[in-house]
This record gives sequence, structure tokens and C-alpha cells, in this order.
Amino acid sequence: MFDERLVECRDLSCGYGPEHPVLDHVDLVVERGEILTILGGSGSGKSTLLRTMAGLLPPLAGQVLLFGSDLYARSFEQRAALLRSTGMLFQREALFGSLSVLENVMFPVQELTSVVDPVARELARAKLAQLGVDELAARSPDQISGGQRKRVALARALIRDPKLVFCDEPTSGLDPATAALIDQKLLFIRNAFAIAVIAVTHDIASVQKIADHVIVLARGGVRVAGSVAVVEASSDPEVYALFHRGGDARTQPAA
Repeated sequence: MFDERLVECRDLSCGYGPEHPVLDHVDLVVERGEILTILGGSGSGKSTLLRTMAGLLPPLAGQVLLFGSDLYARSFEQRAALLRSTGMLFQREALFGSLSVLENVMFPVQELTSVVDPVARELARAKLAQLGVDELAARSPDQISGGQRKRVALARALIRDPKLVFCDEPTSGLDPATAALIDQKLLFIRNAFAIAVIAVTHDIASVQKIADHVIVLARGGVRVAGSVAVVEASSDPEVYALFHRGGDARTQPAA
């Protein structure tokens, strides 16, 4: 790692109202070039925590520091400026059906910067090429496969060269070979560009392949945290069940 803290949660509580906290007392750090995976059962707060770190859901208590700044202590404009150094890969890709693949990847540059269209177009083509889907540039999202849509959505998340990418279930709904390809691409962007990745997932095979650190959420908080080896060896029954439930983890339904 690079000893550069990109995200830090300090005694964080998050949820959808003071009477309905989903998580309490969460502490975590994500450094540059690190992949953190967030595990937990259905309703454990995985997506809630991701939304709070990504600037989409104000915390009930505690702090989210993004690039050293208290994200929710900033004005809306200041928060938006901080978040421009992040990218988001949504679970269902959120590609625009009325736009081509290339136009989808260009979209954040066109909307959020003053870069002229020819330059935005070349940037988009370069990101698609890095992820091996540049030949799909002229197609619409409904003309490509689920794995290809994931890679296009990842290209869009990377178009502004973020320091950090948030991923919500990056391998959900994919066959094992395609899921393994998405894992390879996440490792590629980490290794090539020192981009940090925070990924919510239910996919144990993916966690074992890509994660530098893992946190497991249960019962309203962080049940265990550490390296894959440390978490996998945990004797906590809920943590053990996640890693040793039998069968191919990639065939299990999404949490």
C-alpha cells in the first residue's frame, strides 16, 4: 500500500433515521491501492455503509473522511468536488439505453467537466480499450452481454481517473468465468493505477481472489475485520457460515 488514507470511518453510525440505525460504531480505513471487500448477510448494512461512504446517505453519527476531509461537514459544492475523485460501479450498471456504449462512458466527462467532446471521446475509447471492450463502442447496452455491460460501466467509473472506486456487487448475476474476468479487471486497475476499490459483495470466490482486507457486517456492526486469511479462519459462527457454506460461492443468490 501507499500509506495514503483515502477513506476513514470514525465511530460511524448509519441508517435511514435516528430511530432506525442499521450500523453503529463502524471504524475502518482504506488506503490508496487497496481493495476492501464488505461482506454480510441480507439486511446486514452492506449497501447502507457503501452509500454513506460514497456521499449518498448522511451518517447518523460519526464521520466519513474522504481524502482527509470530513465529507459531510462540507457544503454541497465542496462535497461534490471531493466526490469527483471517486467513481461508482452500480450493481445493475445504470447504463443509459438511449446512448451508445461510447456515449455512456463519455457522459461523466461531458456533464461534469469542460473537456470538449473530441477529447472526451478519445478518453472514453482509451478506457474501453483498457477493459477490452473498445470494439463495442457503437453498440447500445441492450446489444451486449451482462459481463460486457459490467466492463463498460467500470470504464465509465474510471473515465475521470479516480483515486477510489465504489463497487456494488460487481460480480452479481454473472457466470463464474465472467465473474473471474471482472475480478481480473479490478486487480488490473488496482495494480496499474494504484486505484483503491471498495466492493460490497456476496461472492466469496471474488473476495478470496482480490481482497486485501475484508470486513464482515452482522448484528448492526463490524463482526470481524482483517486479511482474507484472518477472516476466513474466524470461529465466529456467522462469519464461518459465509466462508464455509458449501458449493460454489458464485452460484449463491445475491444478498
